This record gives sequence, C-alpha cells and structure tokens, in this order.
Amino acid sequence: MGSSLDDKALDQLFRNARTYNGFSDEPVSDDTLGQLYDLVKWGPTAFNSQPSRYIFIRSAEAKERLAPALSSSNREKTLKAPVNVILAYDTQFFEHLPKLTASPNARELFVDHPSLIEPTALRNGSLQAGYLILAARALGLDVGVITGFDADLVNQTFLAGTSYRANVIANIGYGDVDSLRPRARRFTFEEVAQIL
Repeated sequence: MGSSLDDKALDQLFRNARTYNGFSDEPVSDDTLGQLYDLVKWGPTAFNSQPSRYIFIRSAEAKERLAPALSSSNREKTLKAPVNVILAYDTQFFEHLPKLTASPNARELFVDHPSLIEPTALRNGSLQAGYLILAARALGLDVGVITGFDADLVNQTFLAGTSYRANVIANIGYGDVDSLRPRARRFTFEEVAQIL
C-alpha cells in the first residue's frame, strides 16, 4: 500500500484545512456528494458495520424544517451553507452485519448483548463523521461540523419512523475565508502523548 502523501496533500487534509463558518454561493453538485460518499464508505468501522446514515439538505423547504432544531449561534451559518448533512447512526446496524462482515456471529453478538448497540453505533458513526470531513477536504470542499442542535427535534423532523438517530450536522461547500476565526492553538505531542 503505502507511500506517504506529499506536503501539498497533507496541508489540504490537515495543516491548512480549517473549520468554515461561511461558504460561497457555489453549489455542491449531486455528483460531488456521490463522490464524497464513495470515499467515506471505505473508512474502517467495527465489524465493517458502517452505521452512519446521511441526510443531505439543500432545498429551502428542508432547511426551513431544520432551522428550529439549530442553536441560535449555529442557525444562520448552517442555513446559508450550500449543503448540510445530518450524519445519523442506525441503531439497527447489526441487522446488516451478515452481508457486511466476515465475522459469522457478529449480528448475534449485538442481539444477545443489546447494551453494546448504542455505543458501537455512536463510536463508529463518529468515526465516519471524521472520514466525511477528510473526504470532503480531499475533494476540495470545506466543512464546518456542528453539535449545537436539538437532536430530538432533528430525529422527530427528519428521522421519524426509522431506527436512525442524529449524531452531528456538517455544513459543506466552498469556504469563505472571511468567515474564518483565528487559528486556535493545538497541543504539542509532549502535552498529550506517551510512548510506553
């Protein structure tokens, strides 16, 4: 597999990438959203469970339905983004395991131990949210992820009648550099890591 990515790629994915609070009016095409998912799906999850479900919001009507669930500090920037995606996780993800994983008893593990379902779905759904951020950046898109929203209201409005539960919302588009805040400090390796 592997050779290291060059500095240009690493800069685009990590070092120069930012969390955007505003976006240009340039639309994000359906084809681009398809390419985005086609990258995200390859990220590893436990048992290849792939619990994330994606609700892409672009229309004015859908944004109007989303607005009441957003915190006041996130409402304007979210509604102005070209695309919002509700990243949900499927609490019945384990029902798909017989066709997704080589582990013969994976489904039964969750059926027999239901306390494992929610943390597995949430953790692996969160991993997939991280993959979405990196995949978007790899495609030249910018992202602003928000957690300031009423998840219960999002569930009622967009996910009623399903086994899906909202995890995070990502705003996607082509970032407006004027919306960037000053870069926040990051920990050094020595502050947060140990080699034992």
